[in-house]
Amino acid sequence: MTTKLVVAVLFGGRSSEHSISCATARGVLQAIDADRYEVVPIGITRDGAFTLASANPDDYVLRADQLPEVEDNGTRIMWPETATSSELWVSGDGPDRSLGSVDVVFPILHGPYGEDGTIQGMLELFGLPYVGSGVLASSLGMDKHYTKTVLQAAGIEVAPWRTIKRYDWHKRPQAIRAMAEQMPLPVFIKPARAGSSVGVGKVSDWNDFAAAMDVAFLEDDHVLIEAGIPGREVECAVLQGMPGHPARASVAGEIVVSGREFYDFEAKYLGADGIDLVCPAPLSADELAELQRLSIRAFEAINGAGLARVDFFLTEEGFVLNEINTMPGFTPISMFPRCWQESGLSYPELIDELIQVALAHHAED
Repeated sequence: MTTKLVVAVLFGGRSSEHSISCATARGVLQAIDADRYEVVPIGITRDGAFTLASANPDDYVLRADQLPEVEDNGTRIMWPETATSSELWVSGDGPDRSLGSVDVVFPILHGPYGEDGTIQGMLELFGLPYVGSGVLASSLGMDKHYTKTVLQAAGIEVAPWRTIKRYDWHKRPQAIRAMAEQMPLPVFIKPARAGSSVGVGKVSDWNDFAAAMDVAFLEDDHVLIEAGIPGREVECAVLQGMPGHPARASVAGEIVVSGREFYDFEAKYLGADGIDLVCPAPLSADELAELQRLSIRAFEAINGAGLARVDFFLTEEGFVLNEINTMPGFTPISMFPRCWQESGLSYPELIDELIQVALAHHAED
């Protein structure tokens, strides 16, 4: 009889992307190989409580009229007291009881307090293996300003940008608008540390600039004013190799915007019209090879681990990197798993590879 590996699936969280994380959890809970893995579902409420959550995927269906979320059921997860233990306990539903030892944590969290290195740091303190990038790469990938700074230093072209802090915006909004007006319209206003297009605004008229800045500042204390790049929006998925083996990149996906201003939250997750996702994207062999090369180079430049999705604009002059996501949207219909499915790796196989790579690299440390 083979003992199953115990995987703690960590989802929810305190960020505005809480519901997307829950939807990702649904996909993982549905697809993970039950013959190989025993799942411990750990949900983080919007208030930050770690609970022993439901393992029923139907509890995390993403609907436009009712977004899924982790309910506080009164249970509390107790993490190991030392880095030499991997045993988790749960309280709040009767006498304290052990959940046994966890072999690996799968932190499918998006946004601050999860994707930004904070959870990764906690897991490092406990000595627990986990899927995905470490503290540094997670923190870099979460903050668009520092992502661009590092990638630009690595010789990768990125969209021109200016970063503005909330304090400066409140003190001198007219001067900041005058600076922004040196860029051609449209410009995009983005919270530095948010994903899923939350808080993002497209400004095609300078009269809308202040409102877009205010919306972005609801998500973060510093935001990017980014030049709009004319070109096709293409994405590539990256997987870290086993120890001693290089990372590899998938086929490309393309986001074709036809009836919307841009690829916003509603289009990404709620099935809104005006967006077509094309995978594989129609690229020449040379274009695909260059996209894959740049994606792996960006992944390595931030010291990525596990997985990433790298987003580009394909212009007449070549590729311009938009963003790198160290824990991309991971629902079964998201671009990251879809790119791998079109590359010959099914959703269950993708989950399995991420777990096995995480365990192998942890064993090397």
